[in-house]
Amino acid sequence: MTTTRNLRTASFRTPLLAAGISTLAAFPLTAAAQQARAEATLSPVQVTSSRTPQLARDVLADNIVITAEDIAASGHKNLDELLQQRRSIEISRNGGPGTNASLFLRGASNAQNVVLIDGVRVASSSVGGATWSALPLSQIDHIEIVYGPRSTIYGADAIGGVVQIFTRKGQGPLRFNADVGAGSYGTRALDGGLSGETGGEHSVHYSFNVGREKSEGFSATTPDNLFSYNPDRDGYKRESGSGQLSMDLAQGHEIGLRFLQSRLDAQFDNGDTGYNDRTITDIGAYSVFSRNRLLPNWTSLLQLSRGVDKSRTPSDFGDAVGNTRQDMITWQNDIALGTDLLQLLLERRIEHVDTSDQGVSGSRATNSLAAVYQLRRGAHLASASVRNDDSTQYGSKTTGSLAYGYRLTDALRVNGSVGTSFRAPSYNELYYPKYGVPTNRPESGRNVEAGVYYEKGNDQFSAVYYRNRVTDLLVYALPCPVSPAFYNFGCAYNVNEALLTGVTLGASTRMGPFTLRGSLDFQNPRDETTDKLLARRARRHGTVALDYRAGALLAGVETQFSGKRFDDTANTSELGGYALLNLVANYTFSRDWSAYARWNNVLDKDYRLTNGYATPGSNVFVGVRYGFR
Repeated sequence: MTTTRNLRTASFRTPLLAAGISTLAAFPLTAAAQQARAEATLSPVQVTSSRTPQLARDVLADNIVITAEDIAASGHKNLDELLQQRRSIEISRNGGPGTNASLFLRGASNAQNVVLIDGVRVASSSVGGATWSALPLSQIDHIEIVYGPRSTIYGADAIGGVVQIFTRKGQGPLRFNADVGAGSYGTRALDGGLSGETGGEHSVHYSFNVGREKSEGFSATTPDNLFSYNPDRDGYKRESGSGQLSMDLAQGHEIGLRFLQSRLDAQFDNGDTGYNDRTITDIGAYSVFSRNRLLPNWTSLLQLSRGVDKSRTPSDFGDAVGNTRQDMITWQNDIALGTDLLQLLLERRIEHVDTSDQGVSGSRATNSLAAVYQLRRGAHLASASVRNDDSTQYGSKTTGSLAYGYRLTDALRVNGSVGTSFRAPSYNELYYPKYGVPTNRPESGRNVEAGVYYEKGNDQFSAVYYRNRVTDLLVYALPCPVSPAFYNFGCAYNVNEALLTGVTLGASTRMGPFTLRGSLDFQNPRDETTDKLLARRARRHGTVALDYRAGALLAGVETQFSGKRFDDTANTSELGGYALLNLVANYTFSRDWSAYARWNNVLDKDYRLTNGYATPGSNVFVGVRYGFR
């Protein structure tokens, strides 16, 4: 489903908007209204690829926009499970919902991807990567995913791609929304909020939402997990809130603030000790901004932000603490030059790390300067970008990218790109006692790709080939190349090289009341030093879904499948392939009221995402919604 609702939600009012991209007023949508919009076949607007709004069909990188309508229709309550239904994404998890999860984008590790909430970085600098299980789907308006290196736009860690989460922005008249539901494993969820705008010359936009989820869960481990198995139930509780408040000072001038806060209290198994082992995680994204039209062709965005990832793990072995705070100031300037756009970016990011592990605490600062030029000449699209990141810990890194696209017809486009990227070492890889090595260098990526994209009427198709070589790969090395006697159990070290190659296919078509969509990934994420597949990544995986719409009813069937993987770097512990069948339905009773149901793993398939850890069996969730997300 494609809409232009994302333009207003993202609220990036740059000179590109004046070049022909218009905004539609957002309003709660019934099933009929959703179908009317879908039939308009308007490409959604995407911000993440270049930090400025573009029609997704014009972005010179493979990308996905998951709209608010898509999220509501899916019936999902967990973000990682929603993302697992999208192309080029794999998930590993240590148990059921709420337990530790990792996301692999095009075979890149969890630490090799950037995650943003309304432009604010959220990740753990001690272990690397985002804490997916703590991110609340109930607070999310829409999601943008951009595949491939984006270090020239976002700096460190954007090797596999970028996932950006957007919370809801107030617009239109005052609206209330609420959602209540329950399901298997004693799962219960309740969320609600309000949003709107005052209108007039100095319009105030507001949106505030809260949510609470709780599940009794099931045992996170299986009996073959010899060290951690405990047959008790491992549940979770997740409480969250988000808000946006902004004001139009004058035409082209806006100030505002945004926040998202989430707390996850999730149980896990640590052996049958009788202790309530659990991890309490707090995720926060806070920002204040000023967006100003300095000249008719020049827009400036100044933003101060803070991203927080705090965890505390009370267990039978004592409390473990790992806290990250990232403070950033960003000044972005978008200058329209005819149909082209020049972007100049200045950033300063300070990472603060505080853990209970001896020596794994401290701060590092990174100063960044970037320039991007986007060119549009009839059927020709091109972009060039360069960025320098200068860190007090790992020194200076310069990245660049070039991309070109040619529109053969209005519906068919081909494009190619080259780009470099890097990942900064985590604090554990630098300083963890008898594991981290302070001289470890950043990982470096070099990516080339080519794609074909078709979008016309009710039909969409894409085929992308990519080849991403990552050098100075940080891996566990035994024996340790430096001071083996000191690192007698091995260390993290830049000794390996990885090659991530693959072909990604995606397609959708509408035939009367039916919509058929799917994706297929053929990939070879390999550690070239050892000639082994990277852990927990399959050579083949994909999805197929069929939706049926009849009046107020929207029903669908989904399949998700994956080939075999290996649970370890030595490729000795195999994870078998699997295929899952899911059902989903939505029914609109009136303008504001609807009901939904989701049945996951209908055939009760026994499968593993991680050896020794359980996955959900056949499970159901049903709910009633008032208003729209």
